Amino acid sequence: MPEFLSSIPDSPLTTFTILLLVILTIPPIFERIKLPGLVGLLFAGVVFGSDGLGLLDYKSESMSLLADIGKIYLMFVAGLEIDLEDFRKNKNRSLFFGFSTFFVPLVFGTALGLAFNMGLNASILIGSLLASHTLLGYPIVNRLGVAGNEAVVITIGATIFTDIGALLVLAICLSIYGGDFTLASLILQLSSLAIYCAIVLYGFDRAGKEYFRRTGDEESNQFLFVLLAVFLASVGAQLINVDQIVGAFLAGLAVNDVVGNGPVKEKIEFVGSTLFIPCFFVSIGLILKISDFATIFSQDLWLTLGIVITLFLSKFIASLIPKVLFGYSWDQCLTMWSLSLPQVAATLAATLAGVNAGVLSPSVFNGVIVMMLITSVSGPILTSKFARNLFQSEVDTNLIENSNSRSLQLSNNYQHSFINEQYRTVIVSIANPQTEKSLVEMACILAGNETGLVIPLSIVKAHVHMDEPELDCAFHNSNQLINRALQYSKQFSVSVKPIIRIDDDLAEGISRTAKENKGSLIVMGWSPTSTIQARLFGNLIDNVFWSSHCPVAVVKMLDEPTHLRKILVPVKKIDLKTLNAIALGCILAESNQGTITLLHVYDRHLSKNNIENFKNALHLGVQQIAPKTSVTIKTLRYSDPAEAIIHTAHKQNFDLVILRSIRRRTAGGLAVSDVTTEIIKSLTRSVIIFGEPH
Repeated sequence: MPEFLSSIPDSPLTTFTILLLVILTIPPIFERIKLPGLVGLLFAGVVFGSDGLGLLDYKSESMSLLADIGKIYLMFVAGLEIDLEDFRKNKNRSLFFGFSTFFVPLVFGTALGLAFNMGLNASILIGSLLASHTLLGYPIVNRLGVAGNEAVVITIGATIFTDIGALLVLAICLSIYGGDFTLASLILQLSSLAIYCAIVLYGFDRAGKEYFRRTGDEESNQFLFVLLAVFLASVGAQLINVDQIVGAFLAGLAVNDVVGNGPVKEKIEFVGSTLFIPCFFVSIGLILKISDFATIFSQDLWLTLGIVITLFLSKFIASLIPKVLFGYSWDQCLTMWSLSLPQVAATLAATLAGVNAGVLSPSVFNGVIVMMLITSVSGPILTSKFARNLFQSEVDTNLIENSNSRSLQLSNNYQHSFINEQYRTVIVSIANPQTEKSLVEMACILAGNETGLVIPLSIVKAHVHMDEPELDCAFHNSNQLINRALQYSKQFSVSVKPIIRIDDDLAEGISRTAKENKGSLIVMGWSPTSTIQARLFGNLIDNVFWSSHCPVAVVKMLDEPTHLRKILVPVKKIDLKTLNAIALGCILAESNQGTITLLHVYDRHLSKNNIENFKNALHLGVQQIAPKTSVTIKTLRYSDPAEAIIHTAHKQNFDLVILRSIRRRTAGGLAVSDVTTEIIKSLTRSVIIFGEPH
């Protein structure tokens, strides 16, 4: 074995190949044993490091470069993930909780450092490490349907304050450690920092919006612009003697509004979460030494315990303050506490910067790593436990609003789909002769009666020269598709307006046609995301979801649309998008004289009173949007929502299942699996995936 390892060439290419192998194989193994994937990457770093196989060297030029890029990318994504709109709505309380959850851990952490004789500068830096937090629990509150709860919103907003505050303290502490600290230098540092923040936050924001406006749909150039902004901000931070992660985080905040939730953001997060951020976590594992962990349990045990206990206690006290002042419930208080516990992004990057600068000792670094491992596992678990209890207050709010008005306050954009109970103009994208009939029939049913309009759309891929034979052949195929679409639509009482369009981008051609013709719904056929290209750049369906101005219904038919009489709609929470999906099912049920069943899957933690409140609120909403439709509300206690939906659909012989398309990513760069993806793979029933415009 040693001979084989020594024969492996020591080159940047070998390092990169080993990293790709680790990133591809290790995280899924750890997730199967119910541990976070990032823990697996840290473990892999230890195994492949100097205390293990010795195949990766943290000090090598290639490893150092990838680790730096990953660290910058991690902080950038952390800034990019913060919802600025939610922050603006609750900015005062967010700032208050941000100050609370920053200042209390800062004081406790400083006291801990002084107790271990670390000096004031290092002690303050330790306190700042405990002050920030990473929102690893956000996907959980979103899945439980309580992301809009005020306690959750202000915790998300507080992340801005805590992360920036922690990074600023880091910058000042490193400057003090450099030995050139004076009052004048502090004022100069803060002044240059203020000017730098203004340039990044406002300058990059305005420049980005102008660049995106001028480049239109050139996603590749926009992607490169965002990357340039990140690394330019990081280099600029170093020029004013501030750590590069400060610039990366500020750049994330600056371009937050620019990229929105569009395809550019998806590509940015994909590249980061797939490659660079995992490289950073592996590099952290390379720094760890097995001998150091032995030291933790012998010499540094009390310091490590002190760091972990101080974090848990100080974050709890910080969450208790807004509970008392703002009258929050214990469930809200504990949810805020659990959400602010995980220490991954800013903490890890700042700790590494402090150790590299010599301010912090290896003992502190090892203690922080243990704290990160504990909080990254316990934080999401505690969030899942406490956030479930917020479900009650969310449902009660819906009941109060509906009881007072007996109607849902719907935005003007959605009035047509609820009140008229149909989609006026339906764009149906046709490309495959085998699925064309079911798509056209589905579009005709959804369009309703004589007042409805169906637009069969065939996109011809543009060529540089308009006289090329391939273009003529594509036109001929499109004409055949259009003629068949006209035949299929004759049995329905709807107006039909076929369109053949030349466009260099299929997704943009579909969404542009929908916008030009004031479409209210786009109907498309299902195509799985299986190729490497589709996973990297998104498939046609993904891109239409991102770019469309109106809802999109992706159809996978195993039977004719006129035979769909038993319809199942899983319901996670009561909101406008859920009611839109229910309305779609009601249109199909009424057209085919069928029935619709709403399925809510819950776990054992919810009480019977919670479930009854949810059913009552859902019943009120359904009565408003579809008073004539036969609707059954079914609740089912099950630990796995996907398995429950599949089991119900097969056991009760439903003809169609309508699912919502939801995709999220965490600030730690780990993709959150969508229940929809899991269901599609196993369900042998017709499916409609209903997606809202971003």
